[in-house]
Amino acid sequence: MVSDNYTKLVSKNLEALYNKTSDGLEDALNAKKAGNEFFFRAFGKDCRISPHGIFLDKDKQTGVLGILISLYGLYTTHRPCVLEPFKAFKEFADTMPYVPAFANHTEQILVPEVHKIRILRKKIINQLNGQDAPVEIPGDFSMVLYPLPKIALCYIFYEADEDFEAGVTCLFSSNASCFMPVDGLADVGEYSSRRILEIAAQDR
Repeated sequence: MVSDNYTKLVSKNLEALYNKTSDGLEDALNAKKAGNEFFFRAFGKDCRISPHGIFLDKDKQTGVLGILISLYGLYTTHRPCVLEPFKAFKEFADTMPYVPAFANHTEQILVPEVHKIRILRKKIINQLNGQDAPVEIPGDFSMVLYPLPKIALCYIFYEADEDFEAGVTCLFSSNASCFMPVDGLADVGEYSSRRILEIAAQDR
């Protein structure tokens, strides 16, 4: 069972995380600590890491999101997030096997909703701990989102016109690979885009 394997992997990663020294883990995660639990925002929801599980808005995560958050806990370092220069996913080492899936599941799935996303841009930014993209970023509109505290995604949107179809590009903060293995980064992109679509769907 895939779900059983995911659950076991989350538990294994949590065990490894809590077997590490907890000194400074609060700062490494960019989280708040209460007892042996850590709190931060992840994928636009309130996240809690505890020895008993990973929770988003009180829902226990036993799937891909649980794995990603646990990997973030294991891989994160005390380095700060370095936002620029933004990098395309393919610019990180060893990403080639994941590039086609990243393009399909992170970028292309947003293309049909570009106009709706523009209308809801401020709401998406607010929910996903985001900010306006730097003024030099191209595109018809853009935004920087933080699905995890030290991993930022810069989404660049192009609206359809008489000559061109709509398009979406997703870039990563410069040192995102310091906080997540590259296959995990691909999933961070995909599940961030899914959250954007969920937010858009709420306003139908």
